[in-house]
Amino acid sequence: MLLLFIGDIVGKPGRKAVRYFLPRLRQSRGIDFVVANGENMAGGSGITPATASEVFEAGVDVMTSGDHLWDQREVESLLHSESRLVRPYNYPEGTPGQGFVVRQKDNLPPVGVLNLQGQTFMKPIENPFFAANEAVEELVKETSIIFVDIHAETTSEKIAMGRFLDGRVSAVVGTHTHVQTADEQIFPGGTAFLCDAGFTGPQESILGREIEPILRRFMTYRPQRFGVATERVTLNGVLIDIDTATGKARSIERISELLTEKTEE
Repeated sequence: MLLLFIGDIVGKPGRKAVRYFLPRLRQSRGIDFVVANGENMAGGSGITPATASEVFEAGVDVMTSGDHLWDQREVESLLHSESRLVRPYNYPEGTPGQGFVVRQKDNLPPVGVLNLQGQTFMKPIENPFFAANEAVEELVKETSIIFVDIHAETTSEKIAMGRFLDGRVSAVVGTHTHVQTADEQIFPGGTAFLCDAGFTGPQESILGREIEPILRRFMTYRPQRFGVATERVTLNGVLIDIDTATGKARSIERISELLTEKTEE
């Protein structure tokens, strides 16, 4: 099974890249299942029903999220109604939504998708390692193919999660820092790992936002409005080949596709 994970989709440019590239990648690479992190889709911060619908229609099968999930009011109703959306599992009991999901497409084996959020340099939240243990114990009852999005600030916490889950899940891929890393590998137990998938959106930016307001913030310490940038739009992510019999990863490959005037023709 070929599973594509699309890194944090940022604003309208990111959604545009998904709409353009995803159908083409499905066809050219024979992709079976698509997961995408959508926590920055709506104006660069949060998710709305309209933006979620847009990427689901483009071919995303499951959407993960993170700490910016709550930035749009409409998301709470979406968490109650949309079975393809997951939020970090290690939020307190009673939080709307689900932290993991199992979905099946066509005649393929079911795929489990787990979303976790880190603790280091992030807002207070439950321990993701204990949460991962609990969730994986439930997921393995239904499938051997399990993908984990660890939405965290530090590389150490992401790598620790990958090592912690090695041999128990198919892949652990990091999000949140928006910079695609070059450490893709398969751990000894058969779990594919990448510290950060990068972000899908305008690369001529500072993490997807306009450059000048962020520079002013660093130089003046005064509040600024960080608008979504528009130039050099790229779809970033990772493609993982998973053995459906064992749930182990066979290969992992970083993906980076630049949206140009020529590709849009």
